[in-house]
Amino acid sequence: MSDITIFPARTVVTMDPSQPEVEAVAVREGKVLAAGSLDECKSWGDHVIDNRFADHVIVPGMIEAHGHTLEGAFSLLPYVGYFDRHRVDGGTSPGIRSYAGLLDKLREVDAETPGSSEPIVVGGFDPIYFENEERLTREHLDQVSMDRPIFVFHASAHLATVNTAMLRLHEITRDATTPGVARDANGEPNGELQEMPAMALASSAFLVIVQIMTDPKALANLGQICANQGITTLCDLASFGLVRPEGQVLMHEVVDQDDFPARIFQRHLHALPGGTSDSASAAEAMVELIAANTDKLRTVGLKVVLDGSIQGFTAKMAWPGYYTGSDHGLWLVAPEQMLDICRPFHERNINIHTHCNGNLTIDLWIDTVEQLIIEHPWLDHRHTVQHCQLTNAAQYRRMAKLGMCANIFSNHIWYWGDQHHDITIGPERARRMDSPAAAERAGVSFSLHSDANVTPLGHLHTMWCAVNRVTPSGRVLGENERISAESALHSVTLGSAYQLHLDDEFGSIECGKAADFSVLEDNPLTVDPMKIKDIGVWGTVIGGVPFEAAHL
Repeated sequence: MSDITIFPARTVVTMDPSQPEVEAVAVREGKVLAAGSLDECKSWGDHVIDNRFADHVIVPGMIEAHGHTLEGAFSLLPYVGYFDRHRVDGGTSPGIRSYAGLLDKLREVDAETPGSSEPIVVGGFDPIYFENEERLTREHLDQVSMDRPIFVFHASAHLATVNTAMLRLHEITRDATTPGVARDANGEPNGELQEMPAMALASSAFLVIVQIMTDPKALANLGQICANQGITTLCDLASFGLVRPEGQVLMHEVVDQDDFPARIFQRHLHALPGGTSDSASAAEAMVELIAANTDKLRTVGLKVVLDGSIQGFTAKMAWPGYYTGSDHGLWLVAPEQMLDICRPFHERNINIHTHCNGNLTIDLWIDTVEQLIIEHPWLDHRHTVQHCQLTNAAQYRRMAKLGMCANIFSNHIWYWGDQHHDITIGPERARRMDSPAAAERAGVSFSLHSDANVTPLGHLHTMWCAVNRVTPSGRVLGENERISAESALHSVTLGSAYQLHLDDEFGSIECGKAADFSVLEDNPLTVDPMKIKDIGVWGTVIGGVPFEAAHL
């Protein structure tokens, strides 16, 4: 039997400038043997032709360079987000558009296990969408139950709202000293817990989340969601291999299986959020994790979280601060500690990606990278600003000179664009936020991301946002900051691979690279730009092995 398989297609978009489109791709031993005409592919010798993609479009495997394994875990939790969201089975979970709808959903979940004292944990909510309602508090949730603890995890993953029963269970009182415990006018906790140290006080709810994160079914669901959305590789930017190395055993057991339909790459946190660790020891431990890499599960670097979320008002903002609302931005790493945390990793040539939503944190991270390079020159570090939401032109110019990259949260234009315009940062800054065009003008290599589970996984949507910059109200948020479909596709293929230091292996369809493909119903480079997000996905090919999307 031949060991060469040839996949003809309606078109193959290669992202190889020497031949941007071809008609077929030949695969051998999990790698691209040839990309070209059907006759050219046949010329390599005995082969099998697989025509299943003959009416489809093949593009390089799309790489989500900032997602989370929580996307799989949250498929096991009730969804209470504002927008409709895809399910692992190919169906759709409807959005919840009112506080009454949220409370009804919580009552429904409670009724599924009557009399239980186990906490109710739901995910995806964000109070910023409910402009005509007061901020969600424990008093709202107390209408569901005064006895059973409730934990409503916000979409940003930076905040949660809990009821009185949860506060009482964990003795979260007016005397709490942990930053982020929000209070009412009388100084009592109002139920909102801002950022990880405060949310972790509700430890019973966190135990539920940890349990589902370590459930093999959650990882299996993550793989299927990747196939459903045409994602061949997901980079988890909150992996716990440095603080919970025992969890790596489960990851390898699930992800390394031949039938797991994705690659998972990991950026590990150096410590649990709100905690500390010896950075030199953590860097040595990461060297050991890298040595244990396999084909489908790899450690690729460090993740540092500097601040919170803009829509949660916990991002660190420079003057003039927030447009409306209360500024309670939080440093999640003390600025004076940043250099000491990063130095041992940089000295070992370990790539670092840093969460920066507010513009104060972007300045700190750029300053840190500059000092790291002065102390220990590394010309190809590719250290990256993650989210990069409010990066201005001057900051992009500095990033370009330092060889830094940007991973841009383009989905914010749709999911929170109107709120950023009207509530959080005002019209001018909103028009230029999350702008890959600004990175492109400055010569900064960039990618796009969904931050799944914060927004749904899927690069056809992140591309659509970057190309059109349309909000739910119909507003074009920054007409001059739109990019071409070609730039958008490059960003989620070669751009993402470059940030991973793996552009020699992934990101384009050319001889010698991994045979990872996204298989689509139409060509994102030729359809009406407003229809990019609606292109159907057949599935993916990982190392030459096809994995079909789930369909109801």
